[in-house]
Amino acid sequence: MTGRSVLVTGATGYIGGHLRPLLDALGHDVRALVRDPDSADRRSFGTARVVGGDLLDRGSLGPALQGIDTAYFLVHSMRAGAQFEELDRTAAANFASAARGAGVRRIIYLGGLGGSATPDSTHLRSRHEVGEILRRECGPVQVIELRASIVIGAGSTSFEMIRALVERLPVMVTPRWVSVLSQPIGIDDVLAYLVASLDLPAGPHRLYEIGGSNRLSYGAIMREYARQRGLRRVMIPVPVLTPRLSSLWLAIVAPRYARVGRCLVESLRYPTVVNDTAALRDFAIEPRGIVDAVHAAIAARDEHSPRRFVDARSVRIAVPAAAAFNAIRRIGGRNGWYYGDWLWQLRGGMDRLVGGVGMHRGRRDPDDLVVGDALDCWTVQSYEPNRLVLAAEMRLPGSATLEFTVADDGAGSVIRQTAVFEPRGVAGFAYWYSVWPLHQLVFAGMVRGMARFAESGASGSSSVRLS
Repeated sequence: MTGRSVLVTGATGYIGGHLRPLLDALGHDVRALVRDPDSADRRSFGTARVVGGDLLDRGSLGPALQGIDTAYFLVHSMRAGAQFEELDRTAAANFASAARGAGVRRIIYLGGLGGSATPDSTHLRSRHEVGEILRRECGPVQVIELRASIVIGAGSTSFEMIRALVERLPVMVTPRWVSVLSQPIGIDDVLAYLVASLDLPAGPHRLYEIGGSNRLSYGAIMREYARQRGLRRVMIPVPVLTPRLSSLWLAIVAPRYARVGRCLVESLRYPTVVNDTAALRDFAIEPRGIVDAVHAAIAARDEHSPRRFVDARSVRIAVPAAAAFNAIRRIGGRNGWYYGDWLWQLRGGMDRLVGGVGMHRGRRDPDDLVVGDALDCWTVQSYEPNRLVLAAEMRLPGSATLEFTVADDGAGSVIRQTAVFEPRGVAGFAYWYSVWPLHQLVFAGMVRGMARFAESGASGSSSVRLS
């Protein structure tokens, strides 16, 4: 693949934001179209050149498209409200006309699956109409239209709606559309199709239907997400939830998606599956199935997720880091937890009652640790100079780690203690908030106790300052 001059519209959106750096890494000369380049954070665009242009102002698009070989059309106006169809028509007509005038060779457009019998879905109807306008108004410019069902990826609106519903509702009263078939596709496969479309041979317009390797209902997607997150969810189907009621329900449960929710709910009533398999013939791409796509989305979201609770504390002490770490590496077992040992034993007893490991395991050696060691209700996940990470083995509605680090700080050192909890479902959130008062007491007492132990062991002094 040789480098080409490429323009990406929707460069700050979900698909465009993923595609732009990928094209850049592949050696293409990338321009990112934004309405107001003066206010854009150019550092976030990497080496892509930020150019100004408004899709609703045809005259502003010509300079941005000059010298461009291929232009990606990745915008739609659903968040603009009830007038989004008209805005989409105007944007598509302006862009196609400007591309024709600038001598662009190809437009690549990402639309939506769904048959022609979708009169009540403004979302699907608009996505199809945009493709038709691009083809009609572009003149000799070749249009490659890729039609996809819902995209499975961290940050995708459709996936995040599904995630929000499953995470927050142990019991769901579901409308009929949860049984409608779809053919979801992972974000990595969508990007692969978009990139590979650059190298398709010249010729007439092309329309490809793209999807993952599984056809399944939206309810099945929810169940697969719940399975991978370790959640038990009950779905009670009812026939009376109209699209309007469904969107209102969505607005209550997931208000972040309320503006686009009704349009998407309308489209969910119609099957979005691949009927034409030309994409499998013309592209050297083997799309993943739903299990792999959901797994990748969860992993990507967890990597950057704000959906975790953190309790971080630090204390400065007048001893070297090595002496301070002596207190940390001795924690647990017969040495105790530096504060509230009876509370730890109570928590361990409660864990045993529900089949957990409790606190009875102690520790293998009072002074030495290795990765994999049992440490009361924890396991040593990482152990290195001046750093210890413990993973919780208790029965919890989520996962928890407890990290201790020590760093030199002038004449002394700083002990940092960080507890991280990633909740699983509603029970996880309820658990964290219910034990939060105890955490304030116990975690604060622990870091103070370690500081006192470290200073008494080093010099007998007691100059401790919490921060």
